[in-house]
Amino acid sequence: MLKQQLQQKLQQKLSPQQIQVIRLLELTAIELEERIKQELVDNPALEEGNNEPQSDTDTFGDDMQNEEGSNESAEDISLGDYRSEDDIPDYKLEADNFSQKDRREEIPFSGNSSFHDNLLKQLGLRNLSEQEYKIAEYIIGNIDDNGYLQRPLSAISDDLIFQVGIDVSIEKLEELLQLIQDFEPAGVGASNLRECLLLQLERRPATPANLLAYKIIDESFDEFSKKHYDKILKQYGIDESQLKGAIHEITTLNPKPGNIWGDSFSDGMSQVVPDFIVDVQDGEITLSLNNSQLPELRINRSYTQMLEDYMGNKQNQTRERKDALLFVKQKLDAAQWFVDAVKQRQQTLLQTMQVIIDLQKEFFLTGDESTLKPMILKDVAERTGFDISTISRASNSKYVQTNFGIYPLKFFFSESMQNDSGEEISSREIKKILQECIEHEDKRKPLADDKLCELLKEKGYVIARRTVAKYREQLGLPVARLRKEI
Repeated sequence: MLKQQLQQKLQQKLSPQQIQVIRLLELTAIELEERIKQELVDNPALEEGNNEPQSDTDTFGDDMQNEEGSNESAEDISLGDYRSEDDIPDYKLEADNFSQKDRREEIPFSGNSSFHDNLLKQLGLRNLSEQEYKIAEYIIGNIDDNGYLQRPLSAISDDLIFQVGIDVSIEKLEELLQLIQDFEPAGVGASNLRECLLLQLERRPATPANLLAYKIIDESFDEFSKKHYDKILKQYGIDESQLKGAIHEITTLNPKPGNIWGDSFSDGMSQVVPDFIVDVQDGEITLSLNNSQLPELRINRSYTQMLEDYMGNKQNQTRERKDALLFVKQKLDAAQWFVDAVKQRQQTLLQTMQVIIDLQKEFFLTGDESTLKPMILKDVAERTGFDISTISRASNSKYVQTNFGIYPLKFFFSESMQNDSGEEISSREIKKILQECIEHEDKRKPLADDKLCELLKEKGYVIARRTVAKYREQLGLPVARLRKEI
C-alpha cells in the first residue's frame, strides 16, 4: 500500500565550489597547469594575463528590472563580484625570497624520442615490402614499454586478419619478430625474462664467462632465479670463481630493455617537477610554491562591460538581451569560482607544507633521515585545522625540492614506535637500521627475518618478526634465500 509522509532530517552536502576545491587539491603541479589551460578553453569569461588596477567597484542594485518592469531578485546580476581590486591573482604565490639571479629554474622534461619511435626508425632502414612493413609495425605496436612482446603470435595473427585485413602465417610472424629482435636495444621483442637475457647474451663475445652464463640461463634458469648455486655447481662441474664470472655477466644485462627511453611522465627518464621549493640559507628555512609555469588568471573585462552596458542602458533591456546576459553571468560566476578555488588550493598546500617543515625542521636543516620524527596525517591535521582527508589529498603525489634532493611528501610520514627505554622513535629510523644490517651481512649466509629481529632487539628496538618482514618488503629487499651470493 502506497503511503505519503513528511520527514525532516539534516543532511550535509558539498557545494559545487567545495567539490572543485577538493578536485584541484588532488592535482600535481603539472596536472594543475593542464587543468587551468582546459578551463581557459572552456570558459570564455576567464582569460590569461595580469590584472590591471580597477576603478572603484561598481555594484548595482540587488534587483534588476526587466523590460516589463518586474523584479528579478532570483537572477541578480552584479558587477561587484568581478571588478574588485582583490581579483589580482595572489594564488600565483611566487615568493620573493630569492633574487633574480638566485631564482631556481624549473627542471625540464626529457625530450628524447620514444622507445617505439626508435624501433620504427630502425624498421624503416630494413628492405621490406609494404605488407611486411605493416605487419612488423603492428608487432612493434604490441611491444610494451619494458620491451616485451607479451601477446602470442597467434593472437596477433587473428588481429591482423580482422583489423587490418592481412592474412599472415605464424611462420611469417616469427620471421619478422626475429628481425625486430635484432634491433637495438638488445633483448627487445622477448616474450619473457629468460628469452630477453638470452637475446642479450647472444650478442656478447664468446668468452668462457658469457658461454657459461648463456648455458645457465638456457638450461638452469629456475635454479639460478632461486639462487640454488650448489645445484648449479654440481650440474656443470665448475668452481665458484667460474660461477661468479658467469653471474657477473648476467647481472650486467638489462631485464627491461625498453626502459632506456623515456616515453611518458611515468617513465624512468622523466624528471619529477616539485610542487614546493624549500631553501635553507644561514639556518633560515624559506618555503615557496613552484608555480613558474602556471598562467595568471583574470576575469574577461569584455564580459563585465557587457553587464555594464545592459545595466546602464534601459533601452537594451529586452527579453533576448536579458537571456544572453544571464548566460554571461553564469560564465562569470564559474570563472570567479575557479580563481577562488585555485587560491584556496595554494593556501591549503602552503599551510600543510609549512606544518610539515615545522614538525621535521631538523631534517630540512641537516638532511639526516635519522632526525625525522614520527608523524602521521592526524598530527598535521590538528595543527592546520584541516580534515585528515584534506591533508591526505594535499600530500598525495606531491613533491618538495630541498637542498638535499627531491622527496615525496609521503616520505615525511611515519608511524610512532617505542624503543626499550620508552622513547618515541620513527619507524623510518628502524628501517634505516634494518637496511644497514642487511647491507653488512655475510652474503654467503644472509640473515633470516628471525635473526634480524634478534639484532634489532639487541640495538634496543623490540619489534615482532612479521613487522621486520613488512619493513624489509617496504624497503624492496628480498628474503634471505634470494640475497645469497657466492
